[in-house]
Amino acid sequence: MAAKLSEVTANTFQNDVLNSSQPVLVDFWAEWCSPCKMIAPIVEQIAHEQAGKLKVVAMDTDANPDVPIQFGIMSIPTLILFKGGQPVVRITGYQAKDRILSQIQPHLN
Repeated sequence: MAAKLSEVTANTFQNDVLNSSQPVLVDFWAEWCSPCKMIAPIVEQIAHEQAGKLKVVAMDTDANPDVPIQFGIMSIPTLILFKGGQPVVRITGYQAKDRILSQIQPHLN
């Protein structure tokens, strides 16, 4: 699913996301999730277009259940934008690209 995005795991989350010097958009997904597959190309486009301003990663919630529980994720897909190690934007469910961008762009300065 998220072949073009780097995968984060419970073991790498602290370093790759929470300790990142730039904002990080995390795509929480699972292989069986149809809306996750629908949003994946949009997330990959955002990763490409915002390169340098935004790091985009994916986390398989089935393989890494502890991190989604820690952040109260109840349904997927869920996108969370982390800035300075803190979640600042949460987007749940399939959203159009312009709607996702309108929520994350104010935090990319």
